[in-house]
Amino acid sequence: MFLLLCVVQFAVAAHAQHIAQSAASRALATARAEDSSAAAGAARAETTLRLLAGRVLTAPAVQVDRSGEHAVAHVEGTVMTVVPGLDLKVSGHAAGPVEKWTAE
Repeated sequence: MFLLLCVVQFAVAAHAQHIAQSAASRALATARAEDSSAAAGAARAETTLRLLAGRVLTAPAVQVDRSGEHAVAHVEGTVMTVVPGLDLKVSGHAAGPVEKWTAE
């Protein structure tokens, strides 16, 4: 029975990891747009987490930074516990250049 719970815990952790990465990727896509901001990226990540995370990813934390050249998004949270006493954390990270129009 314990082995089955460990397999389920691993599956839940993998799913939570994908949710965190998806939220970070969507936050980056929004934050790096030419007329966007770090706040808009963070809002996009929060929306993604609200729609996807449910109880699988608890206490998520979102951090989005944008400078003149680069944007970075980081999402982390705690995985829903299936095996008592096993507290797992997952995170997603995405980074890329800020979009800019240049004259040719």
